Amino acid sequence: MHVLVTGGAGYIGSHTVLLLLNEGHTVSVLDNFSNSSPESLRRVQNLTGREVAVYEMDLLDREPLMQLVSQLSPDAVVHFAGLKAVGESVSKPLQYYRNNVVGTLNLLDAMSATGCTSLVFSSSATVYGESTELPLVETTARSATNPYGRTKLHIEEMLEELAASDPQWSIATLRYFNPVGAHESGQIGEDPQGIPNNLMPFVAQVAIGKRDKVNVFGADYATADGTGVRDYIHVMDLAAGHLAALDYMSKHNGVGAWNLGTGQGTSVLEVVQAFSRVSKRDVPYTIVARRSGDVAESYAHPEKAMLELGWKAERGLEQMVEDMWRWQEQNPDGYIRATSDKD
Repeated sequence: MHVLVTGGAGYIGSHTVLLLLNEGHTVSVLDNFSNSSPESLRRVQNLTGREVAVYEMDLLDREPLMQLVSQLSPDAVVHFAGLKAVGESVSKPLQYYRNNVVGTLNLLDAMSATGCTSLVFSSSATVYGESTELPLVETTARSATNPYGRTKLHIEEMLEELAASDPQWSIATLRYFNPVGAHESGQIGEDPQGIPNNLMPFVAQVAIGKRDKVNVFGADYATADGTGVRDYIHVMDLAAGHLAALDYMSKHNGVGAWNLGTGQGTSVLEVVQAFSRVSKRDVPYTIVARRSGDVAESYAHPEKAMLELGWKAERGLEQMVEDMWRWQEQNPDGYIRATSDKD
């Protein structure tokens, strides 16, 4: 297939592009590089030995977007592009609604005009809100506790209504849990801008010496060690889920939602200890107050993806940490140094 990947230079996008190329698909990437680097795609091309057509564009630029999608006429779209920081979404809600919801609306209009009706959408477990139902299943009631989560929920509902209105559409909504790790080569990985919003890249930066310590938000939860438990999934397993969804949607019309997680919970302290073990370095941490909105535990029931998509997560915590540490050691400043060397 010819697959258009929006946000394809980002963390999950670049790993998915790599797998798409390895599977023989033709890939075009659309990215505005607001939170990503072209270097990731240069490295993907080196790893795969295959070319990627890259277009620097914003989904909010409606007319150029319509023209580009018409020109490319892709068979399917994998839609990653979007703002994703929960805290930032609280302080800049309109920016998140405009970028995520309006950007997706523009993309859907461009696809409709071109006759491309196959879409894989990057959603999130944030659509389950503060649900304490465990494990989380696709039929769990949806809600959202912040503007970022609400944009994902709005888009899911928009896609459901689109598929109900037009039987030609094939839409896969993939609800990610906590993506971590990196490609085993250490060449591509997560490159957070500024202070990482997520636990594992923050721990990696403490292990490499870029940050002093990890703040553990709450150690009095009703969990085995008192710290919050989350479902971490290796980014390569997550990328494989998109290929499985593309394959499924090529044979099925309508809209479906699938959890992409391991079904296993890992505590904050278990992550810290795993990093210390793998890196052979001390990872200092401090227990601080809980954050509002955090639940004690959150993990997926991934059975639906296994039964319908033929997909399941293969990599455990140790490999997630080993691959992430390899990336961190080889790229202590992310893609910045590599990019400046080329300029």
